[in-house]
Parts: sequence; structure tokens; C-alpha cells
Amino acid sequence: MRLDVLIIGGGPIGIACALECKKKGLDYVVLEKGTLTNSLYNYPLNMTFFSTSEKLEIDDIPFISNSAKPNRDEALEYYRRVATSNHLNINLYEKVEAVEKQGDIFEIKSSKSSYTAKNIIVCTGFYDIPKLLDVPGEDLQKVSHYFKEAHPYVMRKTIVVGASNSAVDAALEIWRKGGEVTMVVRGPSIGERVKYWVKPDIENRIAEGSIKAIYNSEIKEIRDNEVVISTPDGEQTLDNDFVVALTGYRPNFEFLKSIGVKLSEDGNYFPAYDPDTMESNIPGLYLAGVICGGMETHKWFIENSRVHAKIILENILSRVSTRHT
Repeated sequence: MRLDVLIIGGGPIGIACALECKKKGLDYVVLEKGTLTNSLYNYPLNMTFFSTSEKLEIDDIPFISNSAKPNRDEALEYYRRVATSNHLNINLYEKVEAVEKQGDIFEIKSSKSSYTAKNIIVCTGFYDIPKLLDVPGEDLQKVSHYFKEAHPYVMRKTIVVGASNSAVDAALEIWRKGGEVTMVVRGPSIGERVKYWVKPDIENRIAEGSIKAIYNSEIKEIRDNEVVISTPDGEQTLDNDFVVALTGYRPNFEFLKSIGVKLSEDGNYFPAYDPDTMESNIPGLYLAGVICGGMETHKWFIENSRVHAKIILENILSRVSTRHT
């Protein structure tokens, strides 16, 4: 069957696009390489969102949480219920491997099947590819670029790299569970975009000496039992058991390039698209969600990109209407 729309990515924005397709009576499928809302699933177990629950809602479906700002489990439950109660056509654990356009039709090959579609929406997020430190020893088993929970770091010397929300949350939770935490921060202070109710907490813990912070510094080498840090005062070697490098993540630019999406050459890798329609430089191929921001992964998030679904479907239907007149 030739699909009207094939959606790549089963996160909140992919779900929003699927809802719009269903409402408009289009034949569609969502292909997700992992579990439903795979990125949210991989968030820390105790994570609390910056946004309030109503700003995470899609298609005006109410999101009720115990407090104004929902946690990870509440978000997973919400998007799970939206997908299942609306009987959305979502194929999980099916990775898109290749996309090729033949005339006006896209040929899509996945890890499980092949599809043809008139339109494609790419909303693949950015959480799967970490920004690496690119230092010797980064491949050691003691190094992780994700933080799930604090228990493995109890009574251990842990270095947390970074000063963003994820790094701050990890440092505070590890310390509260009994770990010895040192933060290595490339800049002069904790990040300005850290959640406003968390920023004073981390700054106070650092000021009182509960958590150590080394500013204007970078890891130079990771060894089995220690880490070498480059600081303004010279190199320091610290005893160390674990390194949690939370330096951010990036979209899969290689995939975008492989399907022909043009990227800016300024180092930000902004993909080419029309903000009025979300259509890329390839007719019929649309971008939605955080992937639209290139390396500026803080630019788009659920709260301000959930509208992409309606914009895209309006454009798809307007093109169909134009062809029929």
C-alpha cells in the first residue's frame, strides 16, 4: 500500500503528527527504532520537566499530573495513553535505514520492511548521539554519557562533566544518595538555562563544599582509577571511580544528509526548511521538532514544536487540494 505519510520518530511530536494524519483521514505509519517516546524513556528516573503539564499536551488532550511540573513517569503514561487510546499506527523497534525519492514518491527501507509514501515527516529528536569529550579513556566502562539513577554511584568518587540541567540534576542526586561528586565545568559558572528552582540548590551545595566544582576546566584524560583535568592553574589528577559526561547530544545529521536534506555550513548544521510549512529542500519531506534547530538543541522542544504537526498536515492537504482543482 502506498502511504500518504510516513513519520520517522515515535516521540511526542511524532505522536502529534500521527494524530493529525488520523484526524484528516490519511494513510500513515510511524516508524520508531526504539520504544514509544524512546528519548523520554531514557531520561533519568526522577527527572522533572521544566514545562508545566498543559504545555506538554498534544491535540488538546488533557495531561493531568500530581504537581504543576510533571515527572518522567507521568509523561510516559500520558503519551502512552494518547497513542494506545487513539489506536495510532506506530511500529516500534523498526529503524529506518534508507530513504530514496523516485519521482514524486519516496521509497523507504526499514530494518523490517519496505514502504512507499507520498510524504515523509522526520521528527527524530537528538538524544541518541552524545557529544563526545574526544579524550583518551572515554571508551572505558566507567564512563557514561547518560544518567539514569544515582544508586550505582553511592560511596564512589564521581566526576560529572557539564553544567546544564542534566549535569546539575545528576550531581545533586548522586550527592544526596551518598556519592562524592566533583563537577568539571568548561565555563566560569553553572549554566544560565538551568531550571530556576534547581540553580540556587546546586550553587549553595558548591558554596558550602558539599559538591566540588572546577570551573574553566576540561578533562584531558580518563584512566582506570583517576582523571586528568586541565585547569587555569595547570593539570590536576583526581582519584576517580566513575565519569558521567553530560555534555549534550546532537541530531543524526548523517541521516539527514543521506536523504538529501541540506545543512548549513557554519558549524550549527541548521537543516533547510520553510518555517511556514516545515517542508525541507526536498518537496514532500518535512521536518518537525528539535531536529529543526541543528546543533541548537535548546531551540525547539515539545512545548513550542507540537504546533509543527498541524502546520505540516495543513500544507500536505493544501497541496492535495491544489492538484485536484
